[in-house]
Amino acid sequence: MTTRIGGVSLAPWDSLNLGVHVGDNPSAVIENRARVRKEGDLPAEPVWLEQVHGTSVVELDVANIPRIATTDEQVMQSPRPRADASFTRQEGVVCAIQVADCLPVVFASRDGSVVGAAHAGWRGLAGGVLGATVAAMGVAANDLLAWLGPAIGPKHFEVGDDVRTAFLDTSPADSHTQVQAAFTPKQPGGKWLCDLYALARLRLAALGVAEVTGGGWCTYEDSQRFYSYRRDGQTGRMAALIWRNGSSG
Repeated sequence: MTTRIGGVSLAPWDSLNLGVHVGDNPSAVIENRARVRKEGDLPAEPVWLEQVHGTSVVELDVANIPRIATTDEQVMQSPRPRADASFTRQEGVVCAIQVADCLPVVFASRDGSVVGAAHAGWRGLAGGVLGATVAAMGVAANDLLAWLGPAIGPKHFEVGDDVRTAFLDTSPADSHTQVQAAFTPKQPGGKWLCDLYALARLRLAALGVAEVTGGGWCTYEDSQRFYSYRRDGQTGRMAALIWRNGSSG
């Protein structure tokens, strides 16, 4: 998981912005991505997605690996799969999810044979992106490990009744009490404070993914380490990255 620290982008994208779609200088993004590849010892350029807050999942293989962009035109025009989750069974293919408040969830099978990552903002989470990712990976849910990356925390994620209703409408009836507990009334104004982490854990538990780690960071509160769209508006993007190294087993 990257933070906002260690890059060359200027304010308001300072400094390790990895997104080409947020108004930053493309040359800065090229350098920032190069630094991530080097410092993270990545086996290849990550496969960046065109994330649309949906539930589509794409399988990645060596044919999906993008060339490393070295000019502004290349980095801006590089094709990106339109999806909000990806997975791979092949070594050296890097799944990537960009975030700046939304929740990144990364997966790995216990035997290391398949890995994946999902972009779980509230729309994707309510719509079933985690279930779609688990199903696409083709591994029994109890054989998967999941990690929750930095996201906007429950003290700062203010939402309306529509968000609360979306989760209640798409959750099993026997979990409604737990779903309701993930929303704290905010007075005045009739808004709610939403706990994305709690909702993600509920969805993963319902799927049968029992071993879930991570969570507990707040992108909104920690302006030194994390980008936050809710806090700053125009800002950069961090990335959750996962890939397979070596043989499984």
